[in-house]
Amino acid sequence: MDILELLLETDARFLVVGAHALAAHGVARATGDLDIFVRPAPDNAAKVYRALQGFGAPVQVHGLTHEDLTRAGTVYQVGLPPRRIDVITAIDGVDFEEAWAGRTTRSVSGMELCFLGLRELLKNKRAAGRAKDLADVAALQELGLADEPLDEGD
Repeated sequence: MDILELLLETDARFLVVGAHALAAHGVARATGDLDIFVRPAPDNAAKVYRALQGFGAPVQVHGLTHEDLTRAGTVYQVGLPPRRIDVITAIDGVDFEEAWAGRTTRSVSGMELCFLGLRELLKNKRAAGRAKDLADVAALQELGLADEPLDEGD
């Protein structure tokens, strides 16, 4: 079963972020992974952990615990590019609650998935500041989706 299906089945709170969220807003680019931003809270951590186990991720071998999934900054990687899955508990510039409030939903392969919303995606990409992130912002600007710069306080 797909990790996204399992996360939905366990009723975990998560958002697809990174290049796949960029694609949800109309800009496609190559990527080597699927970035999944999970809410870092105890109840959600248990659901995410259960989904990872159901997916066959070697969580015990890697030493991942429920507590790890409650701490901002945890990154758990499963697989290798181009099919690697990154389960993350924090992203640059946007906390989970803000990201969740601004989420956008898309139907993908019969699943209703939540993606990082456009405003939050722009904040995240600008805060990350890597060359590829700034190129993503420029691509969104070319589509007319990021005309105004965000204030530092946003």
